[in-house]
Amino acid sequence: MADCCAVKTPSKVEEKFNCPKCGNDGKKVEIVTLKSLLVPDALAKLSPQNSYRMCSNETCDVVYFNEKEEIYTTEDVKVAVFQKTDAEDCPVCYCFGWSRDKIKKELEETGESTAGDTISEHIKAGRCGCDVNNPQGSCCLGNVKKTVAEYTSQHNN
Repeated sequence: MADCCAVKTPSKVEEKFNCPKCGNDGKKVEIVTLKSLLVPDALAKLSPQNSYRMCSNETCDVVYFNEKEEIYTTEDVKVAVFQKTDAEDCPVCYCFGWSRDKIKKELEETGESTAGDTISEHIKAGRCGCDVNNPQGSCCLGNVKKTVAEYTSQHNN
């Protein structure tokens, strides 16, 4: 888990397959992510020998899918999925507790956000567990930076 935010180089070329509901090509997610985040009834149906992808299309309720068109929806995941909801209390960083409303509140109170720097410090210290905490199975910093930029823009207008 200490290297979950490290840039990974693909070890082999993966065959692409699309979300059976919306057609999104999705992003490969390791099986450990699904094992960590699926609710018990969904986990009991998991086919761990298959490759899974995450559908990030915000209008599609499918979170995970595989080449056999097996799907897991937002109802099958233990946590709110950042890419699937605009709820203010939804985590942006699942490891260190940064939600949209926490980022927004800090910006309103101080005029800046420490979220990115704080999370980066934790990553450098080897504390991140994005592969088991974040439904996308990878580092949240891109989502955090995007959220901070959105709220900074709103705050300055």
